[in-house]
This record gives sequence, C-alpha cells and structure tokens, in this order.
Amino acid sequence: MSDKQAYDATRIQVLEGLEAVRKRPSMYIGNVDNRGLHHLVYEVVDNSIDEALAGYCNSIDVVMNADGSVMVEDDGRGIPVDTHSKYNKSALEVVMTILHAGGKFDKGSYKVSGGLHGVGISVVNALSEWMTVEVKRDGKLYYQKYLRGVPEEEVTVVGDAIGTGTKCTFRPDARIFETTTFKYETLTTRLRELAFLNRGIKITLSDDRTPDGEHEVFEYSGGIVSFVDYLNQNRTPLHDKPIYFEREKEGTSVEIAMQYTDSYSEYVYSFANNINTHEGGTHVVGFKTALTRVANDYIKRNNLEKGDVKLSGDDIREGLTGIISVKLMEPQFEGQTKTKLGNSDVKGIVESMVSEGLGEFLEENPKVANAILQKALNAKRAREAAKKARELTRRKSALDIGTLPGKLADCSEKDPSLCEVYLVEGDSAGGSAKQGRDRNIQAILPFRGKIINVEKARLAKVLKNNEILSFITAIGTGIGDEMDVSKARYHRIIIMTDADVDGAHIRTLIMTFIFRYMRPLIDCGYIYIAQPPLYRLKKGKAEHYVYSDDEMKNKLKEVGEKGTMVQRYKGLGEMNPEQLWETTMNPDTRTLLQVTMEDAFAADEMFTVLMGDQVEPRRKFIETHAKDVVNLDV
Repeated sequence: MSDKQAYDATRIQVLEGLEAVRKRPSMYIGNVDNRGLHHLVYEVVDNSIDEALAGYCNSIDVVMNADGSVMVEDDGRGIPVDTHSKYNKSALEVVMTILHAGGKFDKGSYKVSGGLHGVGISVVNALSEWMTVEVKRDGKLYYQKYLRGVPEEEVTVVGDAIGTGTKCTFRPDARIFETTTFKYETLTTRLRELAFLNRGIKITLSDDRTPDGEHEVFEYSGGIVSFVDYLNQNRTPLHDKPIYFEREKEGTSVEIAMQYTDSYSEYVYSFANNINTHEGGTHVVGFKTALTRVANDYIKRNNLEKGDVKLSGDDIREGLTGIISVKLMEPQFEGQTKTKLGNSDVKGIVESMVSEGLGEFLEENPKVANAILQKALNAKRAREAAKKARELTRRKSALDIGTLPGKLADCSEKDPSLCEVYLVEGDSAGGSAKQGRDRNIQAILPFRGKIINVEKARLAKVLKNNEILSFITAIGTGIGDEMDVSKARYHRIIIMTDADVDGAHIRTLIMTFIFRYMRPLIDCGYIYIAQPPLYRLKKGKAEHYVYSDDEMKNKLKEVGEKGTMVQRYKGLGEMNPEQLWETTMNPDTRTLLQVTMEDAFAADEMFTVLMGDQVEPRRKFIETHAKDVVNLDV
C-alpha cells in the first residue's frame, strides 16, 4: 500500500489535555533553553501580579528551593476551588490542567491582565516534573499535586487557613529543558522590573539553595519614577526629579516618567500590561510626536534660537531616560516578536497627555527647560555635522563589493545566513586568521588598536573613527534609526580578541558600540564572542588545547605532568594559522559564546558603569568583582 493510501483517519493524532504542550513546548514558551526555563516563573508570578492589578494582592514571595524547584506565593483571593459546571471538577484543577482556562478571559474578574502573552499556569504545570498548589479560601487550605501535568489526586482540604492566597511550587522537567538551574540574577531583573511597574506591590526573592543564599525585597512607592532614578543612578541628571504624568481614559491608564542627563544616548523603554514592548508601538509614537512638537513650540515661543529652527526627534531625545507604561483591557500586539503595541486609540491618549503635561512643566520650570533645550540644540548642530560622515557609511547595496573597506578580507559565499565575519584584534592575529580561515564562508576584519568609547562621544565624533566606519560599512545595515538589519551581510559576527585585560577592553568597546547603535544585531542573535584557548599542552605527538586554569590542571592530572610542555597563550598572534583554525575558527570544533539580550536594563547599567564618565561606580564595581577575575594578565 502506498503512503498516500495509508493516510486515513487512523493517522490523525489528537493530543489530549496538556500533551500538546509537552510535545511542542517551544510553541508555548518560545524555547526550552535558559530563557524558556525562567519564563515558567514569570508566568506564575504574572498570575499574582494580575491579582495585584485587580486590587486584591499586596505581596508576592518567590523562593528558589534547594531541590531545584521554585515556590511562588501571594496573598490574593486564591484560585477558586468550587466545582466548575462544564467540567464537573474543581475550578482549581480546570485552571491547572486545561489550556486557556482562567479568570483573564472574564472582564468581570480582571480588567487588565499582564503576563507574557498569557500562556497560562497550565503550561507551567505541563512542563514541570511535578507541581503542587495550595489555596487559602473560606478559612480552608486546599491542595493538589500534579506529575507532568496530570493530577495525582483530587483537590482536597488539608487543614484550616487564615487569610487568602495561592502558593505554587514546581520543578521544571529535565526531559524538556536544556538546563533546569535557575539564575538568581535573571529572576532579580524581572521581579525588580515588575515592582517598578506596579507601584505599591512588595515582591521578595530568596535563594535557599545555599545556607548563605541571597535575599532581596523589591518595593517602590515611587513606581516608574523610582525606575528612572534607578536607571540614572550612574548618570548626571540635568534636573533634580524625573518629570511624571499619569492619565486614565476609557479603561486605559498611562504613566510616563522621564529625566534628562548629560549622556549622549537615549534610554526610553515602553511597556504594555507589564510586557516590555521592545519594538515600540502606538504608545511610543504618541510620546515621541508630542515630545518633539512641544520642544519646537517652546523654542519658537521663547526665541531660544534665531531663524526657523526645527529639532528632530533624535535631537530632543538625546540624553533622555524615560519609561512609558500603559495598562489596557485588550492589548493588540504585533511585530516580529509580538512585542509591538498596535492599539490605535493609545497614541492619541499619550500624545495629548504629554503635550499638556510637558508644556506646563517647561513653562513652570524655565531653568530646566533652557538646560534641556540647549542640549537638544547642541545635538542638532552635532547631527548636522555628522551628516556627511554618515553618508560615507551607506552602501549602494548589501553586496556592492566596491564600497567595502580595503582591510576586509571578504568571503566568496553571497548568502548572508551562511557567512560569518571575525572582528580580530591586531594585524598579526588578523594575518593568521586570514591564512587559516575557510575563505568560502569566513571573512576577516582586523581592528587596529582600541576604538572610540561611544559612551563619551556624540555620533559625529564616533563616525570619524576609521575602525567604526570600516565595521559599519562591512556589515551593511546602517546604524541607529536608519538601520535595516535585513541587509546584514553576515549572520554571525564574531568578536575575537586576546584573552587578557586589553583584549577584554577592546571587546567591551566593540560591544558598547553595537549595543548603542546597532542593537538589532544582538536581538537577532548575530553577535558572538570567540573562545580562544588559554593553554596548549604537548606530550610527545599528542596536543591538547584547554580554555581555563581548572581545565588545564585537570588535563595535566590526566596526561601526567612529567615531560608535558605547557604553553600559555597571551595573544592570538602567538598561534599559527593552523592552530588558530583548529582551536577557534573551525565550525566543527570551536566554541562560540552567543550574545543575547535577556535584559536591556542590566546591559544599560553595565555599559554605563564600565564606559561612562562617573569614576566612583566603576571603582565600586571593580572592587566588588575583582575576586571573580580569572586569568588576569597585567
């Protein structure tokens, strides 16, 4: 019988209950790596946040347990436990075992619902080795346990209870996830963010995996004003307190906090129902439109500049740190990653609010207004000066070889998805890389010396740097607002520097530029860091390359120290082309570290501390982390 004949009703598979989630987990949580793992915690916490938004929850406790599980407890109303008429079982079991079941779909229960697109706690249950839920309601404590999403028993009363609330404890399934080890820092970032965005909520995080585990409390009475203060803690503000606006209209609430600093970069973050809208949306468009119009009106009305001066949006947003947070009943998300808000009515609400509020603020605070607008006018002059330099970075087409920098040794392959470029520190290493590479798919772009620190310079000055110009031209996407990541000539951009202090500094300078001006390359997963070996061990004809001191000690024990030659690589240039290929460039044997953007705020803070003007935060950072430095060459 042919395959076509064999395709009948018996071949149609129906996945019951949560089987579909376990069969295709990435459809529900994005992926099964570190990001997907932490997504489980966020989903449970978001249920508690929804209770807080509805006015029934004041505190949320998150505990990382020693057995690898995570506990999330709130003092909300508690998940209902009475019998659900349609399913003839406890509502608690329905919520925990049936997809898209819950109070979020009932406008009477929750006017506004957060969550990362609300895949629901049932998905967390399905992807957990085990999960327990305890609910306090009506003076009773209810309990149910599940094994990989399947109830082990019916919902039962296990005792009396004071107050109300829900406690969920789960351990992720090692059969599903690449790793089941939660990172304290990753959870810290999201929980702090939620506490900022939901004024008055108290969130605690405890790490009970070790006796001296960390414990933090996140509670901000200032809400997003405190968020701006936090983001600007290592910058120099132009005015004492952030400017704050709040408005509610037809069930949509909008909050905006903003403060200008002497920085040359823009740090504006937007949220819709606590979801970070990386791709912007109507709330951001409304904000930017009003901001530019109000600034130009003020300049004209107060004769701050002669002639018909028009600031661009980039001019007035230079040095701006801002948070835009909207909460609405039915958010419409669009864009490639579903993080762009599409609700058309939100634009008008935000635009009118900013126009009125910012206009009043500038009139009432002329000194602050003058400082902000003089900075914007300076930015305008610098932008015009940078225009010619920017033109040099544009290419006629993504594959127009005639415009490529002379020192780029390009590859022959034309499909960007197959191509990679190594950014190599120094001429000697660049020479070895050019000789040792696979010329079909690997391009080499040598960097000479340290590039400009973009944290301390305007774009006009940045674009005068030859190394920066070569990089922008080689990649082919353009930069800033004009960037088109679809024109990237390589889908793997690999930073390859020496394993010493200077190499780390050069790597940080390159990463700072990419983060500030070409961040979509990070978002698309195109940026990698090469991992060259630290040691070469040779005994007889056998050679071993190792990448850390610990690995070196273990390898020495394995092969025996007597007669074994140990070579410490201080730079890439010490390796000949064959060694560099074998250890660092061969796709079959190399190790690459992919740069991901799990948290833009932490990255912002890190680059500001490491590369910004203020010395004291950098000194404290170095003192705190000096003990963690390995393989320090001075």
